[in-house]
Amino acid sequence: MGDFLPISSSTVLKPMSAAERFFDTNVLLYLLSGDDTKANRAENELSAGGILSVQVLNEFASVASRKLKMSIADIREMLSTIRTVCKVVPVGEETHDLGLQIAERHGLSVYDAMIVAAALIAGCETLVSEDLQDGQIFEGTLKIQNPFR
Repeated sequence: MGDFLPISSSTVLKPMSAAERFFDTNVLLYLLSGDDTKANRAENELSAGGILSVQVLNEFASVASRKLKMSIADIREMLSTIRTVCKVVPVGEETHDLGLQIAERHGLSVYDAMIVAAALIAGCETLVSEDLQDGQIFEGTLKIQNPFR
């Protein structure tokens, strides 16, 4: 593969045990970071398992391809590994509608609001993200956790 930090083989062997946690794209992208501290933290977070949406997979693939110049084969392999420890949920019309409501109500970008909506619909208690305010709570049930602060 390319010059990036892959999830270790030990990660793949761990069961998905933290299904109430939803991961934002930025956590996955830190796996590819030149910052070893953040890359290791991202790997530790993801190795515990959780949920992510098709939107997260798409955003990761887009950044990895466009900005990091990774090949599609390398992106596919990286995402395959991530998908062994994280459940992937679809983004449908319900997510879209709720995301627009959240964007309007909380002043979020549409893309961030869609992440929040997907996490809420998946029944998650925690959204692991660096892009949103640490400790913020959405709809009384979803708390933002920034693992890099």
